[in-house]
Amino acid sequence: MQLRFWSDQQVHVRRGMQQQGPVFDDAAASNYKPERVIGNGSFGVVYLARAPDGSEMVAIKKVLQDKRFKNRELQIMKQLNHPNVVSLRHCFYSRGDKAEEVYLNLVLDYVPETVYRMIRHHAKMKQTMPMIYIKAM
Repeated sequence: MQLRFWSDQQVHVRRGMQQQGPVFDDAAASNYKPERVIGNGSFGVVYLARAPDGSEMVAIKKVLQDKRFKNRELQIMKQLNHPNVVSLRHCFYSRGDKAEEVYLNLVLDYVPETVYRMIRHHAKMKQTMPMIYIKAM
């Protein structure tokens, strides 16, 4: 499966929050090997990708940065540290097809299962969900 990811786009990495606009470092995204799209939403797309060392899978959430709105997702993700929230591993900016398009790419831990699918599975089997799963959520 061939995905058009970052191959022919200039890629940028965020270095610090103090500066105005994105700070750039070409080559950040080329380290990640995309495999497939695992989610679509109103604000972007989530890809399943292989980490640079090749040992594990990560989720990369690619979100269009709209100049009309303040996007605080990166600030919030950097501050979050909770066992029930996926961790932010890395972030970088990439350009889209149009010169004014800028995407924020959040590299996150990959969780192969969703809460919805687990609840649906147990409901179809007419089973109660194990307490260990409920406590973990």
